[in-house]
Amino acid sequence: MPIDTRFRSNSPELMDDFDMKGEVLRDALDKIASINKLLGGNKVTLDGVKTLLKGKPKTQIVRITDIGCGNGDMLRTLADYAQTNNLNFSLTGVDANLFTIDHAKHLSGKYSNISYKCRDIFDHSANDESCDIFICTLTLHHFKDEEIVALLERFKSSAKIGIVINDLERSALAYRLFKALCFVFRLNYMSKEDGLVSILRGFKREDLEKFSKKLNFNNSSIKWKWAFRYQWIIKTL
Repeated sequence: MPIDTRFRSNSPELMDDFDMKGEVLRDALDKIASINKLLGGNKVTLDGVKTLLKGKPKTQIVRITDIGCGNGDMLRTLADYAQTNNLNFSLTGVDANLFTIDHAKHLSGKYSNISYKCRDIFDHSANDESCDIFICTLTLHHFKDEEIVALLERFKSSAKIGIVINDLERSALAYRLFKALCFVFRLNYMSKEDGLVSILRGFKREDLEKFSKKLNFNNSSIKWKWAFRYQWIIKTL
């Protein structure tokens, strides 16, 4: 049966339930992080941060906020990179699910420069805090087009240096290959179903270019990366 990837899907993901908790969710979070790391996904985000920091003094405190941080794996990757390279990163993870945040805190116990906040980023009663860099790793596809535009508009005004987006390409081949990964990694039902929906909610290059034009991102780059994802680096300086 052919897979239609012409338009972004609006189908919900099970993980979008902010009240979800328990072992199934914990397993899904950890498996997603493991697969993302194995396929080079963390490197895509890390390389984006490196690009934004080129020419910046090493002594500068860099405040990085991870939107939709999951189990905090990307923040720990950044913390390890900062320690190895004598950089001063102040890292904050934001997620709307309290169980997810508690799990991320547990896994990040030894990192003094990582903190977490349980917050719905579309809750306008909470004030946006400025930072130097916003990162979104496999998060943006959870939102509808109009939500993405509103969110990136806020990031644009709050990020002192820039934004790094790392998200999925909407691809029939990626969809079929993920089905094989489900078997290899023995993913649970939620991970399998959400993963397939995520791909259909992912992006084509023209989607990201449309957002960029609408938001007047005059200094940005969009690159295809393995495995079936886009790296979108936006400079806000």
